[in-house]
Amino acid sequence: MTFNESAGGLVTGLASFMQSRRRAPALNVDHLWVGWPGCTVDVSLRDQLIHEALASFQSFPVFLTDEQMEKFYLGFCNATIWPLFHYFPTFTEYQSGYWEQYKEINQVFCEALSDVIRPNDVLWIHDYHLMLLPRLVKIRMPRVSVGFFLHIPFPSFEVFRLLPGEWRREILEGLLGADLIGFHTYEYTHHFLQCVLRILGYEHQMAQILTADHVVKVDTFPMGIDYEKFSNAPAEPDTERETQALRSTLAEFKVVLSVDRLDYSKGILNRLEGYDLFLESNPQFQGKVVLLMIVVPSRIGVLQYDRMKRQVEERVGKINGRFGRVGWTPVVYQYRHVPFSSLVAFYSVSDVCLVTPLRDGMNLVAKEYVATRTDGTGMLILSEMAGSVKELPEAIIINPNNRREIAVALKEALETPLEEQKRRNQIMQRRLKRYHVSRWANDFLNNLGGLREVQDHIEATLLSPKARREVIDRYKKSRRRGLFLDYDGTLTPLVRSPAMAKPDDMRLGLLRSLASDPANDIVITSGRDRHSLQEWFGDLRVGLVAEHGAWLKRAGESWQLFKPFSVAWKRQLLPILEIYADRLPGAFVEEKENSTAWHYRLADPEQAGFLAAELTDHLLNLISKTDLQVIQGSKVVEVTHAGVDKGSAALKWIIENEYDFVLALGDDLTDEDLFRVLPEWAVSIRVGIAGTHARHNLRNNADVIDLLQSLALPSSVSLKATHRPS
Repeated sequence: MTFNESAGGLVTGLASFMQSRRRAPALNVDHLWVGWPGCTVDVSLRDQLIHEALASFQSFPVFLTDEQMEKFYLGFCNATIWPLFHYFPTFTEYQSGYWEQYKEINQVFCEALSDVIRPNDVLWIHDYHLMLLPRLVKIRMPRVSVGFFLHIPFPSFEVFRLLPGEWRREILEGLLGADLIGFHTYEYTHHFLQCVLRILGYEHQMAQILTADHVVKVDTFPMGIDYEKFSNAPAEPDTERETQALRSTLAEFKVVLSVDRLDYSKGILNRLEGYDLFLESNPQFQGKVVLLMIVVPSRIGVLQYDRMKRQVEERVGKINGRFGRVGWTPVVYQYRHVPFSSLVAFYSVSDVCLVTPLRDGMNLVAKEYVATRTDGTGMLILSEMAGSVKELPEAIIINPNNRREIAVALKEALETPLEEQKRRNQIMQRRLKRYHVSRWANDFLNNLGGLREVQDHIEATLLSPKARREVIDRYKKSRRRGLFLDYDGTLTPLVRSPAMAKPDDMRLGLLRSLASDPANDIVITSGRDRHSLQEWFGDLRVGLVAEHGAWLKRAGESWQLFKPFSVAWKRQLLPILEIYADRLPGAFVEEKENSTAWHYRLADPEQAGFLAAELTDHLLNLISKTDLQVIQGSKVVEVTHAGVDKGSAALKWIIENEYDFVLALGDDLTDEDLFRVLPEWAVSIRVGIAGTHARHNLRNNADVIDLLQSLALPSSVSLKATHRPS
């Protein structure tokens, strides 16, 4: 059985990183590669392959059939994600069979990881083939630190949303299963955060996203190269021999190098068109310049790539036929794989390196060329669409869609004085030497490790199985209880429209069961108007708090105003709220008896964020000398009276009753007023992962219902349940 190392910048970079770790004995070098072995393997050979791969290469193969690879790799990965993420929507295929296969293969990888991951392992998932895997792993193994890195561009929202709704949501949710998500450039990071906001509704603070169960950090890590390997390679004997042979062959010419994998995203045809125009516009260079074009085979058998290969070869033939003559071939074209020594030799003899991708996640060719120019000479022409352009601004930057820019850049590069070439290259070399591939990997892994403390802190605030049993036990043993329950987001999930949140039979039955215990005072604390609460809960033995405390109703009694209020302010403020609602499609104003609310859950979240902040600032200026306050809730801005809040309302029940057990549940900032006023011994729980004055957190609304159902169980059953294993 023969093993060969995979090709590609990612494999080369990570292999260099692992070698550097081996040279540092203080570091833990234990690692395992998990991936597809590169071919279909007969079932009878799989156990042997696993054994040899583990023993010799610290690798664990994941086996896939030809049919699976057809729909997964050639299908969804390279016929859907690759063209769309590289801004080629007309090449993108949207086949449900591809999507189903993509989901299945991600699940296959999850199953494989379940067999090899150990407690406290760190999992680093790479690239677009496995974007669903972080969430799958996190669900199964929540304690595992999961990092994800995307090595291709992440597109803008306008492009990403071309994916069907289910697909784009599941991809984003899959990625958010990671603790740390990395991209090559700030633009890709920004695009991802924008898509998460506009599609899933998650806002971020300093590129940190609070999901339902953990914190996700999103950051930029431009991938480097093994700088020493490339800078030392020209002096290697094999490379020197190849370099001398090339220089002898090309001694009479200035050499422009083009080396890329065959792919429509690389702009190979564009650079040929630019070179054609360069020769036409600058006859003085005819017979003196050679374009050495190396095209590496890629995805043989795929229609678009086969067509592109023919187009490249036709264009090469036309240029050579138009300009070539005896002793001079304008384009020297090679379609083949290039070994490392040959690649470095090509870099070494080239006066100019022409890199013109139409869209590229990073493009390491540009960095490799600069690193090999040990004498400081040579000029790099680089597309502004490549991720590496951010680190190599001293190159000649061009737009690859403009062939005239390419032609002008070629002339400039060939005429640049040696001193200027060295000045530019030395700046870029210093930068590349500092931020090499090992630093890239270390920065990512160190950031991922630092998030473990954040996750541990969050988990420490979550209501643990032990704390949950203690709460239930205290509840059962108490004589007089006050349960203060927020409604929207706590007893029921948040919905797009307030009218859709009417309680179902299950929730009404749960509240009825809790209220049937004479030891319980159930109080629903809400920002809703009293008429809605009365309609929904008026026939239950529960207390009600409406408009965040403006109206109170004890069980079996009439509604009471917290204190007399003037509502004259509405005449001035309501028109302002309406203006802001008109400016934001989907926003609307809800007028209550003693307050008003500006809702924007249905609006575009990015635009809403700006307008909500602007509106809040506007309102604060207007009410600065009044007894009003502005409350920012979940996708809502409210104006109400100062001193009116859920905490003040709840205190009326707490003062009037000698409770020996108090439970408060809420999900947003308006519930913090309640948490702040509770006695130390009270049980306060914030729903969702967020900073809070509550003593505990629960992940979601489902956990709230589960806890309340446990409280509602008969004592004998519930006490038995408290002794279940966690």
